[in-house]
Amino acid sequence: MAGSVALALLLPLLLCGIHGHPVPGAKAFNKLLLISFDGFRWDYDQDVDTPHLDQLAQDGVKAKFLTPPFVTMTSPSHFTTISGRWIEDHGVIHNMMFDTETGKKHNFQTTQRKNEWWDNGLLPLWITAQRQGRKSASFHYPGGASTYQGQAVYRTVIEPYFHPNGNETEWRENIDIVLDWFTREAFDFVTLYYGEPDNVGHSVGPETEERRTIIRQIDRTVGYLREAIQRHNLTHSLNVIITSDHGMTTIKQQPNITEILLSKYINFGDLVKFHIVDYGGFGMLLPKPGKEESVYQALKNAHPHLHVYRKDEFPERFHYAKHERVLPILLYADLGYHISARLVIHFNKGDHGFDNDYMDMKTIFRAFGPDFKKNYLAEGFDSIHIYPLMCKLLGVTPEPHNGSLAITQAMLSDSFIQQTGETPTRPPEIGPGSTGTLTGSLLRNIAIGLGTVMGVLVVLFIAAVSYTAVQRKKM
Repeated sequence: MAGSVALALLLPLLLCGIHGHPVPGAKAFNKLLLISFDGFRWDYDQDVDTPHLDQLAQDGVKAKFLTPPFVTMTSPSHFTTISGRWIEDHGVIHNMMFDTETGKKHNFQTTQRKNEWWDNGLLPLWITAQRQGRKSASFHYPGGASTYQGQAVYRTVIEPYFHPNGNETEWRENIDIVLDWFTREAFDFVTLYYGEPDNVGHSVGPETEERRTIIRQIDRTVGYLREAIQRHNLTHSLNVIITSDHGMTTIKQQPNITEILLSKYINFGDLVKFHIVDYGGFGMLLPKPGKEESVYQALKNAHPHLHVYRKDEFPERFHYAKHERVLPILLYADLGYHISARLVIHFNKGDHGFDNDYMDMKTIFRAFGPDFKKNYLAEGFDSIHIYPLMCKLLGVTPEPHNGSLAITQAMLSDSFIQQTGETPTRPPEIGPGSTGTLTGSLLRNIAIGLGTVMGVLVVLFIAAVSYTAVQRKKM
């Protein structure tokens, strides 16, 4: 009987190990909040008074700028941050899910609800952290509503359709909700997303008083966040990273000059089966069978501010074109120019999606908390490197990734480095392609599972022996 009781008590704990939970008693790590303000260009705080962001730089870390991945769009960039992989590896290649056979294109909000667009074999940090015993949540963050390899983020709040992005009262309420998750429900890692200043940048342009007004609102929100952290008694246990997905540039309102209308150069009905254009300075075309070369030749020198590539010739520095979802012909425009297909249907006064080398596409990075240095100014770096930094802060063994902790480790406090060591928990994966991630994750999970199963078998054996011994004594 004693053996049966022991088995009943031990078996649930051992079975938890199959999901990769750490051994109890491991070093405790602080909590982490990742906040993204969509479309916050790197210099938006330089022409407006931002006392809270300024103070944050004194009390923590500021990078001169952050370089997002190409294509500089919301969903692709956010998923690079949360997965540590280039876009051609994780497969979220656009804000819009599309089907080249049916011609269907789903808008940004609908795409957030399409699991098949996100779950491409890679594990975002939410899931990796959960498999290692951490508790993760997503509040409006792109990709947070999906399941990955059958596992969902522990808690998700998905952004509603037609959500009013600029409500300052709601922004503060969301902060309180998230901080309550940390204090009352023991969450370890939460991502929080805001849709501004992107919407203002699109509608009125980045060089406007309206944009400066929304930056003041963001600054007040940062001040509220810091006050709320103190109120929730999280000052010494919560690290915060504030960043964004891309910058913004002015689209000059000169349609005859800055609009690149592709129908001037090709007949869509005769040559093109499917296109995803009309969304800024980037686009892709699927020519009809046998028409690829005709489309390429017609467009490659069509406009002095239009860059046209075959998929296999797209510049390697973008780490974009090797995914199977990418269409055969890729187009991107020079800064400030817009690509349209048959008609000009795009009237944004500001936009993104351009080459990530342009300073207008670069964005912000701020960080503060018990594990960060104070008054530390970092050089600009690629957003791909945020992932290993977050893993380090959480004490999570990362999935294979394209980043490097060496880029960001100097931001961390000396005491944190002394406690955790200077060597990354795992070297980053080198080079594109998701095969390494799938294989590495599979082998690691198999190893964890086999080890745990062996442990269960040993306990079963011991329990059986103990039970037999008890029965013999009764006889």
